[in-house]
Amino acid sequence: ECGKSFARDYYLTVHRRIHSGEKPYRCGDCGKSFAISSYLSEHRQIHSGKKFPCRDCGKSFTSSTALIQHWHVHTGEKPYSCGDCGKSYTCSSTLRIHRRIHTRRKPYSCGDCGKSFTWSSTLSTHRRIHTGKKLHSCSVCGKTFTTPSRLKIHCAIHTGEKPYRCDDCGKSFITSTALSRHNQIHTGEKPYKCSDC
Repeated sequence: ECGKSFARDYYLTVHRRIHSGEKPYRCGDCGKSFAISSYLSEHRQIHSGKKFPCRDCGKSFTSSTALIQHWHVHTGEKPYSCGDCGKSYTCSSTLRIHRRIHTRRKPYSCGDCGKSFTWSSTLSTHRRIHTGKKLHSCSVCGKTFTTPSRLKIHCAIHTGEKPYRCDDCGKSFITSTALSRHNQIHTGEKPYKCSDC
Protein backbone atom coordinates (compact mmCIF):
# COMPACT_ATOMS: atom_id res chain seq x y z
CA GLU A 1 0.00 0.00 0.00
CA CYS A 2 2.71 2.50 0.92
CA GLY A 3 5.79 0.93 -0.70
CA LYS A 4 7.73 0.52 2.56
CA SER A 5 10.17 -2.42 2.70
CA PHE A 6 11.20 -4.59 5.63
CA ALA A 7 14.05 -7.01 6.36
CA ARG A 8 11.75 -9.58 7.96
CA ASP A 9 8.32 -10.92 7.09
CA TYR A 10 7.13 -10.40 10.70
CA TYR A 11 7.84 -6.64 10.53
CA LEU A 12 5.86 -6.39 7.29
CA THR A 13 2.93 -8.26 8.91
CA VAL A 14 2.95 -5.87 11.87
CA HIS A 15 3.29 -2.82 9.58
CA ARG A 16 0.31 -3.93 7.46
CA ARG A 17 -1.84 -3.65 10.58
CA ILE A 18 -1.37 0.14 10.42
CA HIS A 19 -3.26 0.12 7.11
CA SER A 20 -5.83 -2.53 8.02
CA GLY A 21 -6.41 -1.35 11.59
CA GLU A 22 -6.17 -4.97 12.75
CA LYS A 23 -5.43 -5.38 16.47
CA PRO A 24 -5.47 -9.12 17.21
CA TYR A 25 -4.13 -8.96 20.79
CA ARG A 26 -6.98 -8.24 23.21
CA CYS A 27 -6.79 -7.54 26.95
CA GLY A 28 -9.05 -9.91 28.90
CA ASP A 29 -9.52 -7.39 31.69
CA CYS A 30 -10.65 -4.26 29.85
CA GLY A 31 -11.11 -5.32 26.22
CA LYS A 32 -8.52 -2.92 24.78
CA SER A 33 -6.83 -4.33 21.66
CA PHE A 34 -3.29 -4.04 20.33
CA ALA A 35 -1.47 -4.63 17.03
CA ILE A 36 1.62 -6.13 18.70
CA SER A 37 1.74 -8.76 21.46
CA SER A 38 4.45 -6.88 23.39
CA TYR A 39 2.14 -3.83 23.58
CA LEU A 40 -0.50 -6.03 25.20
CA SER A 41 2.08 -7.42 27.67
CA GLU A 42 3.08 -3.89 28.64
CA HIS A 43 -0.57 -2.83 28.95
CA ARG A 44 -1.36 -5.81 31.23
CA GLN A 45 1.02 -4.34 33.83
CA ILE A 46 -1.57 -1.60 34.44
CA HIS A 47 -4.03 -4.21 35.72
CA SER A 48 -1.42 -6.06 37.80
CA GLY A 49 -0.98 -2.95 39.96
CA LYS A 50 2.80 -3.35 39.83
CA LYS A 51 4.68 -0.05 40.01
CA PHE A 52 8.10 0.85 38.65
CA PRO A 53 9.54 3.72 40.73
CA CYS A 54 12.26 6.09 39.49
CA ARG A 55 15.30 5.89 41.78
CA ASP A 56 16.13 9.56 41.09
CA CYS A 57 12.83 11.33 41.79
CA GLY A 58 10.52 8.64 43.17
CA LYS A 59 7.88 9.03 40.44
CA SER A 60 6.16 5.68 39.73
CA PHE A 61 5.21 4.14 36.39
CA THR A 62 2.94 1.27 35.37
CA SER A 63 5.51 -0.23 32.98
CA SER A 64 9.26 -0.71 32.80
CA THR A 65 9.25 0.85 29.31
CA ALA A 66 7.66 4.05 30.64
CA LEU A 67 10.25 4.15 33.44
CA ILE A 68 13.16 3.75 30.98
CA GLN A 69 11.79 6.60 28.84
CA HIS A 70 11.39 8.72 31.99
CA TRP A 71 15.07 8.15 32.91
CA HIS A 72 16.02 10.06 29.77
CA VAL A 73 14.59 13.19 31.46
CA HIS A 74 17.24 12.88 34.20
CA THR A 75 20.13 11.85 31.93
CA GLY A 76 19.30 14.37 29.19
CA GLU A 77 19.60 11.55 26.67
CA LYS A 78 17.48 11.89 23.51
CA PRO A 79 17.84 8.55 21.73
CA TYR A 80 14.89 8.97 19.35
CA SER A 81 15.92 11.02 16.29
CA CYS A 82 13.84 12.19 13.35
CA GLY A 83 15.23 10.88 10.07
CA ASP A 84 13.99 13.96 8.20
CA CYS A 85 15.25 16.88 10.29
CA GLY A 86 17.50 15.27 12.92
CA LYS A 87 15.51 16.62 15.89
CA SER A 88 15.87 14.30 18.89
CA TYR A 89 13.48 13.30 21.66
CA THR A 90 13.57 11.52 25.02
CA CYS A 91 10.43 9.55 24.22
CA SER A 92 9.50 7.44 21.16
CA SER A 93 5.85 8.56 21.30
CA THR A 94 6.93 12.23 21.13
CA LEU A 95 8.98 11.43 18.01
CA ARG A 96 5.93 9.70 16.48
CA ILE A 97 3.85 12.84 17.07
CA HIS A 98 6.64 15.06 15.65
CA ARG A 99 6.86 12.90 12.49
CA ARG A 100 3.35 14.04 11.55
CA ILE A 101 4.84 17.46 10.70
CA HIS A 102 6.86 15.84 7.89
CA THR A 103 4.23 13.33 6.72
CA ARG A 104 1.52 16.02 6.85
CA ARG A 105 -0.62 13.33 8.48
CA LYS A 106 -3.77 14.70 10.12
CA PRO A 107 -5.56 11.73 11.67
CA TYR A 108 -8.07 13.74 13.75
CA SER A 109 -11.13 14.96 11.82
CA CYS A 110 -13.96 17.19 12.97
CA GLY A 111 -17.34 15.45 12.61
CA ASP A 112 -19.12 18.78 12.03
CA CYS A 113 -17.05 20.45 9.30
CA GLY A 114 -14.57 17.77 8.21
CA LYS A 115 -11.48 19.84 9.00
CA SER A 116 -8.50 17.64 9.91
CA PHE A 117 -5.85 18.12 12.56
CA THR A 118 -2.42 16.74 13.40
CA TRP A 119 -3.12 16.55 17.14
CA SER A 120 -6.20 15.46 19.13
CA SER A 121 -5.80 18.45 21.48
CA THR A 122 -6.10 20.84 18.51
CA LEU A 123 -9.29 19.05 17.40
CA SER A 124 -10.73 19.38 20.94
CA THR A 125 -10.04 23.12 20.91
CA HIS A 126 -11.51 23.45 17.39
CA ARG A 127 -14.71 21.57 18.38
CA ARG A 128 -15.55 24.41 20.77
CA ILE A 129 -16.19 26.62 17.72
CA HIS A 130 -19.18 24.39 16.92
CA THR A 131 -20.36 23.80 20.49
CA GLY A 132 -19.75 27.38 21.65
CA LYS A 133 -18.14 25.95 24.78
CA LYS A 134 -15.79 28.20 26.69
CA LEU A 135 -14.95 26.11 29.73
CA HIS A 136 -12.34 28.26 31.42
CA SER A 137 -13.57 31.44 33.09
CA CYS A 138 -11.70 34.18 34.95
CA SER A 139 -12.70 34.36 38.63
CA VAL A 140 -12.02 38.13 38.69
CA CYS A 141 -13.92 39.46 35.67
CA GLY A 142 -15.85 36.41 34.41
CA LYS A 143 -14.33 36.45 30.91
CA THR A 144 -14.25 32.93 29.39
CA PHE A 145 -11.58 31.17 27.34
CA THR A 146 -11.39 28.01 25.25
CA THR A 147 -8.07 26.84 26.73
CA PRO A 148 -6.51 26.95 30.22
CA SER A 149 -3.33 28.49 28.77
CA ARG A 150 -5.28 31.47 27.37
CA LEU A 151 -7.01 31.91 30.74
CA LYS A 152 -3.64 31.84 32.53
CA ILE A 153 -2.25 34.56 30.24
CA HIS A 154 -5.39 36.65 30.81
CA CYS A 155 -5.24 36.24 34.63
CA ALA A 156 -1.74 37.74 34.64
CA ILE A 157 -3.38 41.05 33.65
CA HIS A 158 -5.19 41.08 37.01
CA THR A 159 -2.36 39.73 39.16
CA GLY A 160 0.44 41.65 37.44
CA GLU A 161 2.42 38.40 37.49
CA LYS A 162 5.24 38.21 34.95
CA PRO A 163 7.05 34.94 35.65
CA TYR A 164 9.35 34.95 32.60
CA ARG A 165 12.41 37.10 33.34
CA CYS A 166 15.22 38.09 30.97
CA ASP A 167 18.64 37.08 32.36
CA ASP A 168 20.35 39.89 30.43
CA CYS A 169 18.35 42.97 31.45
CA GLY A 170 15.89 41.78 34.11
CA LYS A 171 12.75 42.71 32.17
CA SER A 172 9.81 40.37 32.91
CA PHE A 173 7.06 39.00 30.67
CA ILE A 174 3.68 37.29 31.00
CA THR A 175 4.48 34.50 28.50
CA SER A 176 7.55 32.51 27.50
CA THR A 177 6.83 33.44 23.86
CA ALA A 178 7.08 37.15 24.70
CA LEU A 179 10.39 36.51 26.50
CA SER A 180 11.76 34.56 23.50
CA ARG A 181 10.83 37.45 21.20
CA HIS A 182 12.49 39.93 23.58
CA ASN A 183 15.68 37.81 23.78
CA GLN A 184 16.24 38.42 20.06
CA ILE A 185 17.13 42.02 20.98
CA HIS A 186 20.11 40.73 22.97
CA THR A 187 21.13 37.90 20.64
CA GLY A 188 20.68 39.91 17.44
CA GLU A 189 18.76 36.96 16.01
CA LYS A 190 16.59 37.80 13.00
CA PRO A 191 14.75 34.59 12.17
CA TYR A 192 12.48 36.01 9.45
CA LYS A 193 14.27 36.27 6.10
CA CYS A 194 12.95 37.82 2.90
CA SER A 195 12.68 35.17 0.19
CA ASP A 196 12.91 37.79 -2.60
CA CYS A 197 16.20 39.50 -1.74
